[in-house]
Amino acid sequence: MYIYKEWILDAKRNSADITYTELAPAHFADVLELGNRVQGEGYLNLDNLTEYYHRGIKDDINAGIAAFYQDKLVGFRLTFAQGQWDIDQWATPAEWQVPSGEVCYFKCNTVDPAMQGYGIGSTLLNKAIDAARRQGSCAGLAHIWLASPGNSAYRYFSKNGGRLIKKHPNKWQYAALYEGYDCPVCDALCECLAAEMLLTFAG
Repeated sequence: MYIYKEWILDAKRNSADITYTELAPAHFADVLELGNRVQGEGYLNLDNLTEYYHRGIKDDINAGIAAFYQDKLVGFRLTFAQGQWDIDQWATPAEWQVPSGEVCYFKCNTVDPAMQGYGIGSTLLNKAIDAARRQGSCAGLAHIWLASPGNSAYRYFSKNGGRLIKKHPNKWQYAALYEGYDCPVCDALCECLAAEMLLTFAG
């Protein structure tokens, strides 16, 4: 534990040395560990992570991004390219004010809690936006977890330009019922509220 704390302090002192790269299958084991530790056990597994990875690639452009410090994964973002995700009952395209076929989907943003507050999340988002724009997207949709500590996820996405479209009760209940998801805040069946938010790309 002492060594880990020293590593974190060193990483914070040298945050400029954090590197970013396209997500690759070689990163999957570390992504699974970090994702399930932060988002809740069962949130990711090898099957759905593999699917998410491929949904993020379009025209040989990869919108999945990973962040590292000294070869250790400290964050990642999973993004689905436009036309490669399902517009379901949790989405309200009539309210987006942009063509639905030009909207990517921000599936997951995860940063090691010990490394939050040092710009990793925003950098991951900006790099994903750059990739999504090159894939042909003009905006990105996300379902923001409103049960995050201090509602930090909502504040973070709003700060980066996200606009609230609609709130959806029990967004992750299906995953809790049928996909083995164990919500980190709900004692039993997940009842977390999701905010459908749209971020329109500038320029």
